[in-house]
Amino acid sequence: MVFTIIMPFFFLYVFSAVFKTPGIDDPVNFMLAGITITTVFQTALTIASSTIDDIVSGFMKEVLVSPVKRIQIAAGQLLSAATISTLQGIIILIIGYFIGLQFSNLITPFLAIISMVAVGLVFSGLGLFLAALVKNSQTFQIVGAAITMPLTFLSGAYLPLSLLPSILKGFAYFNPMTYTTAFFRTIILEKTSLTAEQLVKNELAFKIGNFIITPPISMLIVLIFGVIFMMLATIVFTKVDFSKINRSNSKENDIFQ
Repeated sequence: MVFTIIMPFFFLYVFSAVFKTPGIDDPVNFMLAGITITTVFQTALTIASSTIDDIVSGFMKEVLVSPVKRIQIAAGQLLSAATISTLQGIIILIIGYFIGLQFSNLITPFLAIISMVAVGLVFSGLGLFLAALVKNSQTFQIVGAAITMPLTFLSGAYLPLSLLPSILKGFAYFNPMTYTTAFFRTIILEKTSLTAEQLVKNELAFKIGNFIITPPISMLIVLIFGVIFMMLATIVFTKVDFSKINRSNSKENDIFQ
């Protein structure tokens, strides 16, 4: 928990100078919003590794003996990851309040919390899908890092997309975290009343050709990704054979012993 709280403010100190551009009025809060939602994303994805621990220890097999359906177990995994990641995001926002983050509208904190819960559910679905698919903690750490790092640094949370090369900017437009960061920043910075062109200038919207992806469209894109991730997680989780995994692990332990 301490490491999770310290690292975002370390990135805030390191990267906040990068956002001192004419189009951004408050670079610290702009950066803080990106760091907060990135922490929620990373935590929700990482918490899914507890599923692998349950599988390896045999606890998951014991749970499956109970009269609880697998889809309910999957829902419990998703909700727990979303809850923990949201609480960490709230802690960062509370600390951010003491370094200058302020809201002029009382509805803004509630919208921020609802957004963090939604993002936690979206990416916990991705994490549970990977955990049920990989079924190995070491492999999950490698796969998780390979997914987390590109999605984070190509989302505009740490570096403005305007500073990226054209080829990386193209990849960023296929990144769900890009749109997650954009609409969450719009809520935190209370920029919902800006025009589409002003949102593009503030790097809260994206202009692709003649089409502008506004924050509401970004939210819709994230929700679509969320439905896909949760469907994949549920399908894989309900079909995987945990008993075979446990027996194979026990045989390996017997050999090493």
